[in-house]
Amino acid sequence: MVTKKESSRENPHIGSTFESWLDEQGLREEVTAAAIKEVIAAQLSAEMKKKGITKARMAEMMETSRAQIDRLLDPKNNSATLETLVRAAKVVGRRLRFELV
Repeated sequence: MVTKKESSRENPHIGSTFESWLDEQGLREEVTAAAIKEVIAAQLSAEMKKKGITKARMAEMMETSRAQIDRLLDPKNNSATLETLVRAAKVVGRRLRFELV
């Protein structure tokens, strides 16, 4: 029988958190940024649907292209600027809040 202490020596990650593993791998900021973008894209999509705003109409209201809206709403595309995110939030009647923690 393998004791907990012995298995800990075999696997140094037993007992560690996912966040600490991300830190060890140098991935925490990248993963966090991707998650935030995914949440914002989903929230913008939901607000557009709720208000009946199509992608074409959103592009008109933001004075941009439909392709830019597609990039903005694509959770995997991280090319959206903070300015674009703020403008999009305003168009759907919301605001974007930033904070340093």
